[in-house]
Amino acid sequence: MSALTEKNIVEAVRRGRREGQTEMVGRYAQRIFAMIVRQVPDVMDAQELTQDTFVRAFDHIDSYDPQRASLSTWLCRIAYRLTLDFLKRRRPLTVSIEDSEVWQTDISEKELEAELSTGREERIEQLMQMVDDLPDDERMLVTLYYYEDRPLTEIAYIMGVEAGVLANRLYRTRKKLYKKLCPTLQTSE
Repeated sequence: MSALTEKNIVEAVRRGRREGQTEMVGRYAQRIFAMIVRQVPDVMDAQELTQDTFVRAFDHIDSYDPQRASLSTWLCRIAYRLTLDFLKRRRPLTVSIEDSEVWQTDISEKELEAELSTGREERIEQLMQMVDDLPDDERMLVTLYYYEDRPLTEIAYIMGVEAGVLANRLYRTRKKLYKKLCPTLQTSE
């Protein structure tokens, strides 16, 4: 492992030095790929998007501000935008009727967490399939929060949304998953 710091890597890339680029790719490519491949099922497309992320990063390294985010988070932001653009070009726009419903059922965070984190094997498989079926931005939010264990402030930077808005979106997404897992829980009007 190289002894280069993030600052050294960024400076080397800014100067066009290959060792900076090599170190950046070596240090962060696997993490970027893992994030992308959870969104893009085709491995070849995910590899291409990972490469595109680094090409974009090299081309725009002067816009990187270490005061706003770590290098890893900045790269994830680039990957997020490229992935969403890719998915928008590949997938037709669909709107779920469930997404437009207003739910009257009040579910606490504690109840959601207890139900969604149950360890039953079939429930886990069912939940993973439902996550795959979420709209792109919701799936990315769940991926970054649960699979990558990133804090909401970091996800807010990556997704370009306020942390409070993301907390609300995460709650609604979890509520949607809960409703699908527990079909007996229907809205009461």
